[in-house]
Amino acid sequence: MTADLHEKMDRYEGLLTEALDEAESVPPSGTPLGEAAAEYEEMARSYLEDGRHFREQADPVNALAAFSYGHAWLDAGARIGLFDVPESGHLFTV
Repeated sequence: MTADLHEKMDRYEGLLTEALDEAESVPPSGTPLGEAAAEYEEMARSYLEDGRHFREQADPVNALAAFSYGHAWLDAGARIGLFDVPESGHLFTV
């Protein structure tokens, strides 16, 4: 079970990292939607940092949860049109 948890933690960290690289903010900065996109991205990046911290602390459960939450912020932002993302592939559900 521990090996599965570590594999998932690694996979979700990679997924979040790749998703952050691919997501491009759509609304102009300085607008309410631009601010929302920036906040969604900030939340995703914060959860990536948190996950890496938990990994360093040998806490794979919270690391996996943080990586998953971070990706959920990006995915939700993509679904409501805050980010331009690839429509095919494994990164987003749009």
